[in-house]
Amino acid sequence: MARGWVWDGTRALGAAALLAASGAGRATGQALDTTPPLSLRARLWVRPAASLLLPGSGQLLAGQDRGALYLASELYFLSQLVRLNEVAHQQANRLRDLAFDVARRGYSPSPAVRDTAFEYFEQMGEFASSGAFSRGTGPTFVPEGDPTTYNGAVWLLARRTFWDDPNVPPPPGSPQYLRALQFYLTRAVGPNFLWSWRDAGLEQQEYQRAIRRSDDAFRQAQNQVGLLLANHLVSAIDALISNRLSAAAGRPAQLSTTLGLRHALLHVRVAF
Repeated sequence: MARGWVWDGTRALGAAALLAASGAGRATGQALDTTPPLSLRARLWVRPAASLLLPGSGQLLAGQDRGALYLASELYFLSQLVRLNEVAHQQANRLRDLAFDVARRGYSPSPAVRDTAFEYFEQMGEFASSGAFSRGTGPTFVPEGDPTTYNGAVWLLARRTFWDDPNVPPPPGSPQYLRALQFYLTRAVGPNFLWSWRDAGLEQQEYQRAIRRSDDAFRQAQNQVGLLLANHLVSAIDALISNRLSAAAGRPAQLSTTLGLRHALLHVRVAF
């Protein structure tokens, strides 16, 4: 009986050892499975990187039909950007032509005018005339005094800023007068940039419309750039989340969104 008990215990110990080894093997295998190899981790970033460069490409690589929506959005935003930039430049050229052919027709031509800052052309739309740079005769410098002209408005602002009373001039050599004069000299339109819309009211109205159309087109083009960047980013995030879900579940997964008037729903599908 004693030998039988010892023999049975030996068998039991052997079975327990086999079970423990088998369990350890399975536990080791499970631990290795939860850590994806380096090549798999690298592949997880392939589709997000592709979508970041070209929206929809990561989804199409995964066989997801919504990639076509990202790609179509990209093409639409790009076409709108090109169209709006073309409109903006056409209107900018239109207003420059009006400025040269009408507003500056009575003044000496200056190639620098066409390439000057856009603020100059905006001021041409707001004021019927630039006014003179100096009303003095000979070497005497006298700023433009008509406040309905651009230069006259600049001189009025300088007087209101630096003089105690804009209608009572301080002595010509005083600091107040010199500061106001310096303000005028740095902001007034010089002799090579004078303009006048006198007797050309209709042309000035067309000029103002061209400025508005150009500004609107440039502003809308900037909005299209923002939409393009958003499309790249959303497509890349979509591809990244889909990859992570598939890797975590160990089976194909899909991420989709449903947009409504008042809410947005996020759907996750995992194949079984």
